[in-house]
Amino acid sequence: MLEQLRFFTWQDVLLAVVDIAVVAYLFYKIFTLIRGTRAVQLLKGVAFLYVLVSLTQWARLYTINWILVQVRTMLLVALPIVFHPELRRGLEQIGRGRWFTRSLFRFQDDDVEKTVDELVTACFNLSAQKTGGLIVLERETGLEEYMEDAVRIDALVSSQLIENIFVFGSPLHDGAVIVRGDRIAAAASFLPPTQDPVTVELGSRHRAALGITQVSDAVAIVISEETGTVSLASGGRLIRGLDAKTLREKLLEALGAQTNNQTGSRRPGK
Repeated sequence: MLEQLRFFTWQDVLLAVVDIAVVAYLFYKIFTLIRGTRAVQLLKGVAFLYVLVSLTQWARLYTINWILVQVRTMLLVALPIVFHPELRRGLEQIGRGRWFTRSLFRFQDDDVEKTVDELVTACFNLSAQKTGGLIVLERETGLEEYMEDAVRIDALVSSQLIENIFVFGSPLHDGAVIVRGDRIAAAASFLPPTQDPVTVELGSRHRAALGITQVSDAVAIVISEETGTVSLASGGRLIRGLDAKTLREKLLEALGAQTNNQTGSRRPGK
């Protein structure tokens, strides 16, 4: 091998470095994609199975080895089904890359701040009343499929409208409000709950918020009906116990607003 290395040119070395760097980056992206999901446990099981195959072959346990090899073959067919959510999320992230991204709902920073202020005001008014709510903000990934059985609204985002939607006894109380740009696109939308294990105290709204952020790049705000706690879900992760200022900052960041010059912008009420 050392003899062959003597014939390497600097172009060969450069290509080898680039090749290794690309592979390392791909493995890193895959790791960040599945980190914190059930896919990690499944991968541990697959790795353990491969170790068992090697051990049984080395120990000449031919019957057990044959069974494990058949299981491994079946896994190769089943893995795309088992990892369907992660594969879908990965392909969506590729589609949202710089080369493909083109937002259909761009609006000015002033409009973003006004929309965020209305959302934050509504969330903390609902929190003060301990009224549950779930608000999903659409970004690059379209949420049209979750609006098919929902109630279409198409109204400008306002705290009063959101509070009336979630008031107890309202026909639209259950389900989620979907915000597209600066407009409320739909209400009473039922979202796919997360399949990952979560703590017992998280209810159906929190599970739905985690679920929609796992299959899309949407951001979801959850108001707990039991405690009034305001939480934010993004990328399949939940941040709980937010105050108005922190929620506002995170929403502005998620929507890509420039927050350098916020003089004169309205502050949300609690």
